[in-house]
Amino acid sequence: MTALPLHRSLLVAVVAATLGIGVGHAAEKAAKPAASAKSIEAALAKPLAGDWRDAKNSARDVYRHPAQTLAFFGVQPGQTVIEITPGGGWYSEVLAPYLKDHGRYVAAVWDDAIPDQPKYRYSLNTALRAKFAGNPAVYGAPDVRVFDPKAPVFGPAGGADTVLTFRNAHNWVSDGNAPAYFKAFFDALKPGGVLGVVDHRAKPGTDVEKMKTSGYLTEALVIELAQGAGFVLDAKSEINANAKDGTDHPNGVWTLPPSNRHDAADAAKYKAIGESDRMTLRFKKPG
Repeated sequence: MTALPLHRSLLVAVVAATLGIGVGHAAEKAAKPAASAKSIEAALAKPLAGDWRDAKNSARDVYRHPAQTLAFFGVQPGQTVIEITPGGGWYSEVLAPYLKDHGRYVAAVWDDAIPDQPKYRYSLNTALRAKFAGNPAVYGAPDVRVFDPKAPVFGPAGGADTVLTFRNAHNWVSDGNAPAYFKAFFDALKPGGVLGVVDHRAKPGTDVEKMKTSGYLTEALVIELAQGAGFVLDAKSEINANAKDGTDHPNGVWTLPPSNRHDAADAAKYKAIGESDRMTLRFKKPG
């Protein structure tokens, strides 16, 4: 077995003596590696092939690369994973079954007891709950956890292994409350926990007002928000990049699929581009 560094060896010895177990056994426990990206992708093959998935969702795998993305974020059974505002449940159809028997999937949704919010928030929450309730054999009993968007809290402090957010950060930047969200992610995660962010990527140097109207954010801004909350940038990936997307469209990112807010005559043009160019960033909470 590979030798541990001296300071770690001493720590393991102290822990082993305290618990009454052998040093070798303690060292093996301490050195146990996380699942590899390859093994995570293999484990995700079953939920990704599930017949419960909406056909329209499955058709978007080519753009969203769910197996590679979740593997990059290190999502594996046994974890508590919080997905922020899962909307119609695109990733829920994969994550909830994946974590059902070993782990915990938390869908963090806008608190629909708060009046006068945009109507889509109420309808999406209703549809997501119905999706889970309609197929407990597949989804188990996911934790649908509500939060106040003006003062977000995503659960007990230090309770989650991973927080995931897909194509949401641009909304918080537009609303002016992005720092509060990133601080809440930090608080919800265990030391060493992972924050995974995917969002539409603006060209470097794009000004904030342009970001707010276009739906595209610079990587620099997202990194600044995360670091401001205490996170450390752990890695970037080009899994969800799209070199065909020039990011300058008449109706911002919503011009492209799946929103397709464009003139009918331009359908072929935007279909050829596909979905947006996206950043994929992995942050860690120190500790």
